[in-house]
Amino acid sequence: MSAAGWIDAFLEMMAVERAAARNTLTAYEKDLADARLFLAGRGDLDKAAAEDVEAYFQDLGERGLSPATAARRRSALRQFYRFVLGEGWRADDPSRRVEAPKAGRPLPKILSRDEMARLIVAAGARDGGQGLRLACMVELLYASGLRISELLNLPLAALARDPAFLMVKGKGGKERLAPLNDAARAAVKAYLAARPGFLSKGVKDSPWLFPSRGKGGRLTARRVSQLLEEAAMAAGIDRERVSPHVLRHAFATHLLEGGADLRVIQTLLGHADIATTQIYTHVAGDHLAQVVNTKHPLGRKG
Repeated sequence: MSAAGWIDAFLEMMAVERAAARNTLTAYEKDLADARLFLAGRGDLDKAAAEDVEAYFQDLGERGLSPATAARRRSALRQFYRFVLGEGWRADDPSRRVEAPKAGRPLPKILSRDEMARLIVAAGARDGGQGLRLACMVELLYASGLRISELLNLPLAALARDPAFLMVKGKGGKERLAPLNDAARAAVKAYLAARPGFLSKGVKDSPWLFPSRGKGGRLTARRVSQLLEEAAMAAGIDRERVSPHVLRHAFATHLLEGGADLRVIQTLLGHADIATTQIYTHVAGDHLAQVVNTKHPLGRKG
């Protein structure tokens, strides 16, 4: 079997056994195509030696790629070779001995509680249904820690009966429960009354919670980002600091500051690995240090 056949088998395994999402599979395919292009003169993926893989990893660092992109491409190649080794198509793993540079993970941007309150007010201050819709989206993102894709994929039926929880389908098709607080539920009720105004002319209804008159029939992530930036400016917040994902970060950080267990936050965010959630311990470091200083016996004065 050729290197191209190995890649097809690897992608099939990721789709069937690990339930990888379409976007994930596309990214793996592009990353492995990039590796093949570099290794073309060195024997392709099936004949590449450890020195060749090391040269490729070094080349990634010299291209000016973002640390995240370079790390993803290294990870894709490592996973691919582990799969190939497991299938017995190669007797060795040429990526095993190569040390990938450890890139520091950037801390997420966050908003303070006061800034979140101002953003919610500014979102609801827009005229008519526009304000009700934006306030609803902000409340849902902040109350439940949803990803923007999860928010825009919500069907109308999921909120038609005023639930206390949402069943959300996240990365890899994995489902989780996302809570809805009273403010979010009230915002949803108010928005639903104005929702028909966002349907295309002649369309009686839409299956999506956030329909749009646009070509796709529902609101896009880009449009939501634009609306959030406008609300941020109205609230006196730098628009560069506000995005749908920043609201997800605010959800997690404010929970941690309030004393929530990290494992609970991991579950609510839908993180497969606790290491991904631990980034918030750095963001909320000042607050945690204050808790230790005031609550620990050795930290108390007198």
